Amino acid sequence: MKELLSVARKNHFAVPAFNISSFDMLKSIMEEVEDQNAPVILEIHPDEIAYLGDCFVAMVRDYAYKSRVPVVIHLDHGATLDDVVRGIHNGYTSVMIDASSKEYEENVAVTKKIAEIAHSVNVSVEAELGTIGNNGSSEGGADSIIYTDPDQAETFVHETGIDTLAVAIGTAHGLYPKGVTPKLNIELLKVLDSRLEIPFVLHGGSGNPDEEISEAVKYGVCKVNLSSDLKSVFFKAIRERLNEAPGKYEPMDVYPDANEKVKEVVRHKLAVLNTIGKAGVYVNGIR
Repeated sequence: MKELLSVARKNHFAVPAFNISSFDMLKSIMEEVEDQNAPVILEIHPDEIAYLGDCFVAMVRDYAYKSRVPVVIHLDHGATLDDVVRGIHNGYTSVMIDASSKEYEENVAVTKKIAEIAHSVNVSVEAELGTIGNNGSSEGGADSIIYTDPDQAETFVHETGIDTLAVAIGTAHGLYPKGVTPKLNIELLKVLDSRLEIPFVLHGGSGNPDEEISEAVKYGVCKVNLSSDLKSVFFKAIRERLNEAPGKYEPMDVYPDANEKVKEVVRHKLAVLNTIGKAGVYVNGIR
């Protein structure tokens, strides 16, 4: 992740981090990013890997190694040392430790320990400072947003040695209720960008106005997490297909429409993040 995003920051684009929870989602994402010649981050939440099992990661790694574009496999929202060690053992190339809900001093201590362990085996580390909102997602978040404090962020990055920082500037996990339009605090992001050199991560990237996400990329956001936007269209298409053709049960009869919906979202997000064609800026590729 550190190598992938340092290139993105220098070249003013962001890499989408897509949560994957099935083979078909993995297949659809990889086919589309290769068609668009774009780098990608494949991320798996502890809840997702608890359901899918460790063997699923071996398949993800196989896709990554055979891909024509740079790929990072990332642990999303690891909450414990066990989560992180499991991810490293499975071959993730990047891990997140999320202790943002704890007191600041504990967040620093936990994150610093994880960074020391992960860096010893050349795995990048993401952490979070401040808290993002939650629209009913199982990925967590707070009832109200606690914005990232720039002074605290400078100290946090220095003390922990992390490679990427998830910032709280007004996003929330999950899909926003009808009639609710999120608003990013771009001015706060500008201040953070002026004081820190590491890449920023935007969690809860689903449902935000495209123009705000594109604006955030100008000020240090190099990774945008996307889950609900993909899963919502994927499972909606499957439900519709099963209702339309209840006698169909072969995978090639059920999944193609859902896979195409995922590809449409991937294609759109790549355009918003200025990622299309950017695999070409990586020298010798990043795996």
